[in-house]
Amino acid sequence: MLTTHYVPGAPVWLDLGVPDVGAAAAFYGAVFGWEFRSAGPDAGGYGMFDLDGKTVAAAGPLLGETARPAWMLYFQTADADATASAVQRAGGTVRGEPMDVFTAGRMAQFTDPTGAEFATWQPGDTKGVDAVNLPNSLCWSELHTTDAVAAIEFYRQVFPWDMEKTPMLEFDYTVIAPSGGGQEASHGGIMQFPPQTEVTELRSNWHPYFEVEDCDAAVATAIEHGGTALMAADDAPGVGRMSMLLDPFGAQLALITSEEP
Repeated sequence: MLTTHYVPGAPVWLDLGVPDVGAAAAFYGAVFGWEFRSAGPDAGGYGMFDLDGKTVAAAGPLLGETARPAWMLYFQTADADATASAVQRAGGTVRGEPMDVFTAGRMAQFTDPTGAEFATWQPGDTKGVDAVNLPNSLCWSELHTTDAVAAIEFYRQVFPWDMEKTPMLEFDYTVIAPSGGGQEASHGGIMQFPPQTEVTELRSNWHPYFEVEDCDAAVATAIEHGGTALMAADDAPGVGRMSMLLDPFGAQLALITSEEP
């Protein structure tokens, strides 16, 4: 389970790249009740999504001609430069060299060997988002990949993760957790696209899961405001009721109403 007691390898930040930040703020405000707060005139349009006074995510305009709308997950690292070296040794690509973000922290952006983009955050003044695992906040991170074996081998070399394979109906699902934290500390999963899926038409991607109080109601609100349901709300025994969506710009996210422990 995610907490804000962040440790190396855990998701600590997430932001959304979109062509229209104002429209994104309206969509996510309707679905989650978030309020957008600009990071200031020097931030290039970047800002925070707040919920009840706590930062739960961020958003900014797309940078670069080839950039696509997407959620970016940031995993904590104690040394962004060392992680960049580990990514290269493991066969990944450094898309954005480690750089300081004022005194907030040090970030870097990468692509894994299967094409999924992710980022790291070396904390400074900002340790991470202020709230997780609460309604309308991040509760899980998931990699959908064209090659789960290659992805697992890559991330083993980059992050201090424990990985446990869990058989599902048609595929294997690998649960990831900070080293030594056990299943209780799990924060995400890795799965290969289902066999019947035309993987040539898909891109490997990391995407967030957001906890919601009523999955069906949240999906209906998302669709009403321009989102698209890739997977209708459905029950996953032992997990909860969940749905996979695209926001109005094409960024993928998932919603879940978790089962009570």
